[in-house]
Amino acid sequence: MDDAPADRLATYQRKRDFTRTPEPAGDPATGEPATGNRFVVQRHRARRRHYDLRLELNGVLVSWAVPKGPTLDPTARHLAVHVEDHPLEYADFEGIIPSGEYGAGDVIVWDRGTWEPVDTADPAEAIASGNLHFDLHGEKLAGRFVLIRPSRSTEDGKQWLLLKKKTDEHAHPGWDPEDHPRSVKSGRTNQQVAAAPAALWRGDLPANRAEIPLDSGEPDNTPKGKPRKRTAANKKTHGAHARWRPPTEAELADLADLGQAGSWRIAGRDVPLTNLHKTLFPSQDGARAITKRDLIRYHARIAPVLLPYLVDRPLNTHRFPNGVAKPGFWHKAVPEHAPSWLTRWQRPDADRDKAQWYLIADSVPALVWLANYAAVELHPWSSTIADVEQPSWAFFDIDPGTETTFDEVLTLARLHRTALEHLGVTGRPKVTGQRGIQIWVPVAPGYSYAQTREWTQTVSKAIGDTVPDLVSWAWAKDERGGLARLDYTQNVRNKTLVAPYSARPRPGAPVSVPLEWDELDDPNLRPDGWTIDTVLDRIAERGDPFAALLDVEQRLPKLS
Repeated sequence: MDDAPADRLATYQRKRDFTRTPEPAGDPATGEPATGNRFVVQRHRARRRHYDLRLELNGVLVSWAVPKGPTLDPTARHLAVHVEDHPLEYADFEGIIPSGEYGAGDVIVWDRGTWEPVDTADPAEAIASGNLHFDLHGEKLAGRFVLIRPSRSTEDGKQWLLLKKKTDEHAHPGWDPEDHPRSVKSGRTNQQVAAAPAALWRGDLPANRAEIPLDSGEPDNTPKGKPRKRTAANKKTHGAHARWRPPTEAELADLADLGQAGSWRIAGRDVPLTNLHKTLFPSQDGARAITKRDLIRYHARIAPVLLPYLVDRPLNTHRFPNGVAKPGFWHKAVPEHAPSWLTRWQRPDADRDKAQWYLIADSVPALVWLANYAAVELHPWSSTIADVEQPSWAFFDIDPGTETTFDEVLTLARLHRTALEHLGVTGRPKVTGQRGIQIWVPVAPGYSYAQTREWTQTVSKAIGDTVPDLVSWAWAKDERGGLARLDYTQNVRNKTLVAPYSARPRPGAPVSVPLEWDELDDPNLRPDGWTIDTVLDRIAERGDPFAALLDVEQRLPKLS
């Protein structure tokens, strides 16, 4: 560890394209002076969720990736993978690493403070020898820890173990880092940072000026009369971070002031809007008529909550250009007239007469464009473009029959709750905004659609067997005798369910809304109880129940 910091950061810099990622480049000209003994733990949702433990030493952050996270539990022995050194400025990094970049995902500062080596005057030598004892003084972590490289360690000695010593008052058996998910820097969770980053990181500025709050714009720290340096990287990063910020009051006022048509500047994009007065959802039972302008406004406001379920997923849409009172149609292919800034994905195995290019809805302007396109329903694939053959969700779809009451739908949903609890599987229910309920179950990478379909079929059949008077397995509705179907066949590529918080094509613009399990016992629950006018109040009060699923990568238990 005698190399200069600039040399030790070569691997870090080689792995990253700083024209795309907002991570600090570790440039000595803009870097941060060493203070000697900081530590930081960052919770990082990349391809696999993990925690990054970083100790400041000799001008860099010596780093280990800890899949299960640091813990105060002295009985735990957690794997810690020794990774490349990081620049000192990284200790303050909290934000999003763009898709396609090394480590793509969201990062929060989970804990921070100071550290000190124990029983050694040369911690660099202790690391080189594979045995470092040290004390942490953080907001969550405290007391004595050990990083040790077992003699059997593989991969050039990268695999270490992180242990908490039981010899101090901070030892806490059973302590789980996942019970403490918030950033010590911002108080936010990874999900909240992913949905609406609070700040932009400017890699070309010193660390004490690198964070630009998105709500207040960029501070002008440049001498008057001298333009500030703006690289292509800064511009691209700014767009990537600002895209999930909800609209400001000024932006909403501009939308309201547009006439029948015009260009709305939202999140840095000019989006042409047309026929803003057109009624898309007729009034009914006292509910007001909903115009295209209303749907556009809703898409912009719901974006930070909705986009996590759409980003990186091909999108099918159900369009109603003449309003939901008239028949709509399904649309998959991106139209030729779509703006060039929309993200697209080409389906490699598409037949020549099928959709070749799909839209990836990954920004507030994209959702606004979809609303202007009268895309009332949004149906993302259950797999991502990283590997469209591997679903990240398994679905249970309770499809009511013509005679099925909502009370009977609730009975079936509660049976799903009991079954998943018995199996130890995490999932959540969602009212569809029409008559049914769906249950979404997150799964770990590696499953095929055939596997998730077989697993959900087995569970569905077991549930259906307990209430045969409520369930029919006939495919066609007119052959079910009015009974419900537990539809496991939705677990197929390009066969989709409506996204959480998407509107549905019914008068009043009802919305498909995620629930907590205990809400199934609410006597006032209705499948279409929230609309685009009311669901944001619910989110402000209760949050998003599905947000807890976005971090979960679970293996499905084998069924006998």
